[in-house]
Amino acid sequence: MNFLRELYNNRRLIFKLSKNDFKTRYAGSYLGIIWAFVQPIVTIVVYWFVFEKGLKVGKTLSEEGISVPFVLWLTAGLVPWFFFSEALNNGTNALIEYKYLVQKVVFNISVLPVIKILAALYVHVFFVCFTVLLFACYGMSPDLYTLQVIYYSFAMFALVLALCYFTCSVVVFFKDLSQIINIVLQVGVWATPIMWQLSILKSPVLQFIFKLNPLYYIVNGYRGALIDKVWFFQEWKLTIYYWILVIVLFMIGSRLFKRLKPHFADVL
Repeated sequence: MNFLRELYNNRRLIFKLSKNDFKTRYAGSYLGIIWAFVQPIVTIVVYWFVFEKGLKVGKTLSEEGISVPFVLWLTAGLVPWFFFSEALNNGTNALIEYKYLVQKVVFNISVLPVIKILAALYVHVFFVCFTVLLFACYGMSPDLYTLQVIYYSFAMFALVLALCYFTCSVVVFFKDLSQIINIVLQVGVWATPIMWQLSILKSPVLQFIFKLNPLYYIVNGYRGALIDKVWFFQEWKLTIYYWILVIVLFMIGSRLFKRLKPHFADVL
């Protein structure tokens, strides 16, 4: 609780530094912050072209059996993944990137991972709006179910924050962790049912194993809010499992961070 209280007491500093981090990341380039949106859009277009135009995947069935254009189903899964992967990468390297602040005795370095994740959240908000607009163009206007995207965004923020307190602490002493995370993310985009459906697995055991991936809860939740029109509490077992997992990861990550905190400045 003290850890969360520290973050709350420094909320103004966190928001100020996160906006500055977002602006300075692309400083000096001609297109500036536009680059933050180019790569995800290009990725979506490439996948859409390959699957819908190349492989002729016109429409797909959602978890609830609703037929939707593949581009909508794909976008609803990719948008949360973009945020997760960027936030995890940036949050992991927060202490290394801001090592000049880590070496200052008076600065509360526990806010640094939050700053990097919040900076990634700004881009995510844009893509959520883009996704809602895309759905509206296909005749699927936003409704009360769509508001659940806010809940799932918060849930993903909590998950990646819990992970980053662990990873940013370890990467200071074990630099190879950044490369390991990149490999895990490359595998993770396929291990999470984003471009394929869990229903193609005929084994209930395999389906259960894949559902243990917390990103399944998030991706499926976005699709449930935008396509299937189901409430998050209808999947109450997954919801309880997800939040228990997040709380456990946060307790582990925050305790490790506090334990290693006195040694960060010496190593960096």
